[in-house]
Amino acid sequence: MLPAVVSGLPSTVVAVVRGDDLLASSRAAGTLLGKPSLVRALVAHVGLSLGWTAVLGAVLPRRRRLLWGAAASVGIAAIDLGVVGRRFPAVRALPQVPQYLDHVAFGVAVALTTANER
Repeated sequence: MLPAVVSGLPSTVVAVVRGDDLLASSRAAGTLLGKPSLVRALVAHVGLSLGWTAVLGAVLPRRRRLLWGAAASVGIAAIDLGVVGRRFPAVRALPQVPQYLDHVAFGVAVALTTANER
């Protein structure tokens, strides 16, 4: 579950530096399951992380795994933020660059933690 934990670091650092609300992205994730709440946010985040970890773990090649993990996560971000997230105002309102950086951190973490599984 390391990828799910480290994936929030980039946006958290940006939020701290900018003085933004540290829980905005969590509340936004919670809206995927109805009313925003931290419990719903946790369930949504864990569910999405487990799903994408399974996909990436299965398809990432052994060679240049970190590069492919980072690249794949940009595609995942486009789906998560651009396709699905566009339908949820709280997700759409999030600063996009930090959210993409979170996805890249996730893809790299998945590549590192699933390297010996193939």
